[in-house]
Amino acid sequence: MNRSGFVDGPAMGGLSGQQEKEEKVSLELTDEVLKSMEVGLAFRDYNCRISSMDFHKATNYLVTASDDESIRLYDVQNAMCLKTINSKKYGVDLVRFTSHPTTVLYSSKNGWDESLRLLSLNDNKYLRYFKGHRDRVVSLSLCPRKECFISGALDQAVLIWDQRTEKAQGLLRVQGRPAISYDDQGMIFAIAIQGCIRMFDVRKYDQGPFEVLSVGGDVSDANEIKFSSDGKLILLTTSAGQIHVLDSFMGSHISSFSVRPVAGNGTLAASFSPDGKYVVSGSGDGSIFAWSIRNGKVAYWSSSDVEPPVVQWAPDSLLFVTGSTELSFWVPNLSKLGTS
Repeated sequence: MNRSGFVDGPAMGGLSGQQEKEEKVSLELTDEVLKSMEVGLAFRDYNCRISSMDFHKATNYLVTASDDESIRLYDVQNAMCLKTINSKKYGVDLVRFTSHPTTVLYSSKNGWDESLRLLSLNDNKYLRYFKGHRDRVVSLSLCPRKECFISGALDQAVLIWDQRTEKAQGLLRVQGRPAISYDDQGMIFAIAIQGCIRMFDVRKYDQGPFEVLSVGGDVSDANEIKFSSDGKLILLTTSAGQIHVLDSFMGSHISSFSVRPVAGNGTLAASFSPDGKYVVSGSGDGSIFAWSIRNGKVAYWSSSDVEPPVVQWAPDSLLFVTGSTELSFWVPNLSKLGTS
């Protein structure tokens, strides 16, 4: 470990920035490439577990939130932690980038103030507070096209917001723990609750869902819901350790995968690869799985951890990141592929 607090492994350390960029362009994601992936870089200076992370879609930035009440900004391309900001008063649970690469939205984790906060990482100043939820926010999604976002909480409410004003613009009451997400165009958002996914038109959400999708017999709490980058697929994880993939246009079920269920208040996290052909997921025992959505299991990586890691695939890159008590960057090991 060097003074920056990370460990540099052979898969990442052997490539210069330019070489790595060329490999990303020329190397297609296949079963063999996915099997070869290993930790090329790990930041091990966290004092507690990482609760959330997000990639900025137009830059090389990554932001993390941790139970040590810190928000950290990383430059992924140069393997640097650019800034650490503490939120000791409010705590921090979920964190998301806005369209601006150094402005984030985050939820509290102190048990007494459920406000959402818009924070400038440049000067550590709050730009706006969003008050409305009466219990912990468990899901947060920003619209990719407009300055809007939605939040879902344990108060059984989904709120629709505009970043430019502090009051919620809309309210949807739900029965259960909601998982929410905008699609890639920002025209639709989905709310998943106990085996059902309700699809809403953002322009007419107050008229109710235009479609309701079912994942079958899994009626456990929804943990996370995500759209693939082209909007054609939906990924849902549940507290029962199930990962479901559905066709967002046809509403049909494509595949389901099982891992060790999460314990307590843990959240099962998974992520599509950029091409939408693979899913990488954590597990309740701390291990990591990868599947082809059409053909099933591709890879498995065991762990000494005992809680599910946060998992996020980088946009347009052969790189995914996991967060537990350390932040790990997974990249293909070119030597395993016979690539010089």
